Amino acid sequence: MTRRSTAPALTGLFLAALALRPQIVGVGPLIDEIQDDLDASHALVGLLGTIPVLCMGLFAPVAAYLAALLGTRRAMAIALASIGLFGIARAIVPSAWLVVLLTWPVGVGMGLGNALAPLVVRETVPERRATGTGVYTTGIQIGSTGAAALAVPLGAVLGGWRGALLALSAVACVVAIAWVVLERDGAQHERPARLVPRLPWRSRTAWLLVAIFGSMASAYYGLNAWLPDAYGERGWSDESAGVLLAGMNLTAIPASFVVPWLSDRHGGRRPWLVGLSLLFVTGGVGLVALPVAGYGWALLAGVSQGGMFALVMTLPLDLEHARERVAALVALMLGVGYSIGAVSPFLLGAVRDVTGSFDAVLWVCVAFLALLVMLVSSLPSSTSATEFSG
Repeated sequence: MTRRSTAPALTGLFLAALALRPQIVGVGPLIDEIQDDLDASHALVGLLGTIPVLCMGLFAPVAAYLAALLGTRRAMAIALASIGLFGIARAIVPSAWLVVLLTWPVGVGMGLGNALAPLVVRETVPERRATGTGVYTTGIQIGSTGAAALAVPLGAVLGGWRGALLALSAVACVVAIAWVVLERDGAQHERPARLVPRLPWRSRTAWLLVAIFGSMASAYYGLNAWLPDAYGERGWSDESAGVLLAGMNLTAIPASFVVPWLSDRHGGRRPWLVGLSLLFVTGGVGLVALPVAGYGWALLAGVSQGGMFALVMTLPLDLEHARERVAALVALMLGVGYSIGAVSPFLLGAVRDVTGSFDAVLWVCVAFLALLVMLVSSLPSSTSATEFSG
């Protein structure tokens, strides 16, 4: 891809990333209204949040196959169209079970798009991998924050939760069209001989990346699920606890772009990852042990989480160079890593039920972060992650 075409390609990637989270994050603020309107159980509407995260794990390997078969650009267009079109269908169907059923293809689109984004970076800006990764992780963070902030106001203006989800889905459809237009001048796809990537099951470094992503995702989804309730248990108002979580996610936005940009120019990935993981665990300990300074600890956790997510998503691009090998490593890291992270809120909820205190829940999140420090410290300074055989 030429330098001239890099800017529109990265613009398309940023726009695509905006659509990869609103269908899950935007549901959260509307969940009570959805439950009341559909007369559904807590368990049933809880699937609206669980299914997309599971799909991000289950369909990461499928994304590698689809990219090999059709090309990354066409595969991403399919992913975005799936999010938008099935999102519209989900918003208009009458029953709770149909809403849950249509959450699956929405989640499939999210899972495909999430795993395809690193491949777009590899094809677009291979010499600035972290910066390219920062572009789409920043888009993910902005899309998430915007959906969380706008879901309720959109519902108020558009007649309820259905109107809000219709609006978010319509945006995804517009993004899909913009993606096709912006990426139309990309290089022609050359189908490889092997369509199904050979996953690096025997690579220790690949499994190290899985463990890093899984521990990071477990802490992140655990904090997002239970931090407001934990501080509500300590006497904070719902509004204050909500601002605490919003602050953590907002500070992740600039960090998800600035940190990768800096790491491309100074010091490499490993020192940044170790430093950020130490900041993350410090923020986690502070949230439990010194809640009076909760806002400060949340901001520290947000900065470190935003930077870490972008850098961890860059690692497969650093460790491999051939497209097929990058795709295989991304598939394994996200496929297993997101599956681990998906069960974190449930397991932490069980910890709360057993112990009777959210302090125990937050300490488990701190344990995930302490494990993260040890794991990133074990990363090789430079190596090839995958050793394919056969």
